Amino acid sequence: MRQKLAAEAIGSFMLFATVIGSGIMAESLAGGNVAVALLGNTLATGAMLFVLITMLGPVSGAHFNPAVSLVMRLRGEITTPQA
Repeated sequence: MRQKLAAEAIGSFMLFATVIGSGIMAESLAGGNVAVALLGNTLATGAMLFVLITMLGPVSGAHFNPAVSLVMRLRGEITTPQA
């Protein structure tokens, strides 16, 4: 369970950092063109999400969203290990 939680935490952090970083990068490089900035942000975020899902999906399911994990837990799709 710790490995799954660690994978989710690392994946969430990396996705958050990518979205923020690519937004800053896109705004700096776009020269005021909002469409180019949005495209740059979208491509970087999509590429990072693909990498994270490929790497961490087998370990944790790659939800990267605490709300999704909570709903899946409430529906019984995720179980907690018995001690």
